Amino acid sequence: MIKNEEFQDEIGDNHVSLSAKNPVRDDAFDISDDDKIEKIKKDVESILITLGMDLTDDSLKGTPNRVAKMFVKEIFGGLNPAKKPKASTFDNNYKYGEMLVEKNIIVYSTCEHHLLPIIGRAHVAYISNGTVIGLSKMNRIVEYYAKRPQVQERLTMQIVQELQIALGTDDVACVIDAKHLCVNSRGISDIESSTVTSEFGGKFKDSVTRREFLDYIKLETKF
Repeated sequence: MIKNEEFQDEIGDNHVSLSAKNPVRDDAFDISDDDKIEKIKKDVESILITLGMDLTDDSLKGTPNRVAKMFVKEIFGGLNPAKKPKASTFDNNYKYGEMLVEKNIIVYSTCEHHLLPIIGRAHVAYISNGTVIGLSKMNRIVEYYAKRPQVQERLTMQIVQELQIALGTDDVACVIDAKHLCVNSRGISDIESSTVTSEFGGKFKDSVTRREFLDYIKLETKF
C-alpha cells in the first residue's frame, strides 16, 4: 500500500491535476493582503533560518518581506477575484468573420507542485459571432489565470472558458508551449524539454479550422 506522503509526491512529480479549478478555500480572502504579507514573511523567515541562513546579513535582511510581497502582490495575484480583468467587448461592426489569432503571449506562471516557475508562450484564437474583444484583454486574461499556483492543462482550459463567456461563443482555442523549471532544474533536470497543451472549442474542433490556427502560430512575425 502506498503511503499518503508517497502518493502526494507521485502526483507532484508526475504533474497530475486532480481539479479543473484552482483549489482555493472559501475563506481565502477573509484577511487583507497586508495581513497575508505579514504572515508569509514570518513563514519565509522560518524557512531560511531552518536552512541555516543568517538573516542578520545585509543581503538577506529584506528577503522575507520581498518574498511575501511578491507572493501576494505579484506571482499569485491572480488568485484574487478582485483582480480579474474586465473583458471589454464590442459589436463586430466591421463584420470581420475570419479567425483572429493573438500569438506569442508571454506566460509566467508557477507550478503548484513545487512552486517553481512555468515560462512559455500562449497562442489564443477566436471566431467572432458578432462580438469582438480588445486585443490587450486577451493578454490580461492569460496573465490573470497564470498568476497563481497552476497546472498547465488547467490554465489552458481556463483561458478558453473565460473567453468563451466573454465573447458568447464556443469558437475559442488556446495552445500553450512552456518550460517547467520543476522539470528543467530539479528531478530529471532536462533543460531542453517543454510542455505543450491545447484546448479547442466549437469550430476549432474541426480539423481544417484547427489546422489553420496551428499554421498561423508557425508564422514568423517580422517588423
